[in-house]
Amino acid sequence: MIMASASTFCPNGTLHRYTSTSLSTRGCPAFASDSTLFGLKLPHKSFSLSVGETRIIRTKSTRFSGFNPISASHQAFDVVIIGAGIIGLTLARQFLIESHLSVAVVDKCVPCSGATGAGQGYIWMAHKTPGSDIWDLAMRSRKLWEMLAESIREKGLDPLVELGWKKTGSLLVGRTPAELDVLKKRVKQLREAGLKAEYLCSSDLVEEEPSLLVDKESGAAFFPDDCQLDAHHTVAFIEKANRYFASKGRYAEFYHEPVKCFIRGRNGEVEAVQTLKNTLYGKAIVVAAGCWTGSLIHDLGIELHVPVRPRKGHLLVLENFDSLQLNHGLMEAGYINHQTINSPPTLSSSEQSDHERTLSVSMTATLDASGNLLLGSSREFVGFNTELDESIVNYIWDRAGDFFPKLKRLNLSDLSGSRKVRVGLRPYMPDGKPVIGPVPGLSNVYLAAGHEGGGLSLALGTAEMVTDMVLGRHGIIDNSPFALQGRCS
Repeated sequence: MIMASASTFCPNGTLHRYTSTSLSTRGCPAFASDSTLFGLKLPHKSFSLSVGETRIIRTKSTRFSGFNPISASHQAFDVVIIGAGIIGLTLARQFLIESHLSVAVVDKCVPCSGATGAGQGYIWMAHKTPGSDIWDLAMRSRKLWEMLAESIREKGLDPLVELGWKKTGSLLVGRTPAELDVLKKRVKQLREAGLKAEYLCSSDLVEEEPSLLVDKESGAAFFPDDCQLDAHHTVAFIEKANRYFASKGRYAEFYHEPVKCFIRGRNGEVEAVQTLKNTLYGKAIVVAAGCWTGSLIHDLGIELHVPVRPRKGHLLVLENFDSLQLNHGLMEAGYINHQTINSPPTLSSSEQSDHERTLSVSMTATLDASGNLLLGSSREFVGFNTELDESIVNYIWDRAGDFFPKLKRLNLSDLSGSRKVRVGLRPYMPDGKPVIGPVPGLSNVYLAAGHEGGGLSLALGTAEMVTDMVLGRHGIIDNSPFALQGRCS
């Protein structure tokens, strides 16, 4: 989720007397979560809190986007999450169903107004590499998404309606001998890792995708279990589940409230988050603010550089598009490496120099649950610029036409009535891994950012990992590859 950068650090901020519940898991009455409410059958787990004298602060009503105001009962929470993208919202969900902690979510905007809403929504393993640092997290997160979809079905609901969930399978398409060799090796590699994978020769590929341009040197790696979802449907589903706890005094959303500063206590720990309108006290603070995470951490006043950078992307959406039928999600083989291309000629060399611009465009194509054709995708470093660039949109369209002849016969300008463009800033980390874990020297501040284009696919695994850290539990997968140490100077 796109967040506003925090402003000044408040080292001498005034603290009201406040004692919150501690994050202990021993010593008090237990709460058993009714996890079926969230479409995910989890074991009923009991967690307890060592409760101190809690200062309850009555506040003005907190407005949910698209909903009537709901009055927040207090400004004292066990966990304060900065960022209402898919990472922040699934973090809130995990804390609510895995404990009896109270949770606040803070954002300058509203969900789906940033990177989450601009994404294509695929849960694909086709471009993941077995044995890489991110592999276990990706596999775990995919399993959690599948469990969520299945539990929705068991409740008599349709995950297509609730999440935009479809098991479409994915095709990684190659068109040169070198690319086909890479795809054959990838199929073998992912099979050995336990995934269903098949290499398709040109004749098999035509049968799977008749609209695709296929010649004798074409082929594809086919992954039948890959899925996709709709970010807007999914966020709405998660928000509805989270809001169930608002009436119990355990959840509140503070949207349209940019973070202004962090308030520290006498021991140097972060005691509260100061927004434009409220002071939110919390025993644990989780920063999940996408590419703005680095500036927020800098405003804590500590010498820590979090090298998360904005990587801008365009996604072309053609609504109710029936001129092209896709049976699967597709991406070209070059997507794996985001192959660099020359910038479109309409971009001057001075513009490129000013932004140190490196533009990459690789064909991706999916049909979402509403019948919209989504074509991507571009990647470039232009700072925090989110302006739509028509030259890039045209390049995406032309690149898609290289794979789908039917699109070549259409003029994009004639589709203006059904055309939309999503522009977002992916939180890029130089080593390709998100940062997940506590901030060195601040035991109650955690980061969960830097997922770049994998926020949706990695969200549930990330939420589980951070929740385990905060609750002091042994995690299901190793979190050490995502620690800040050695990666943030």
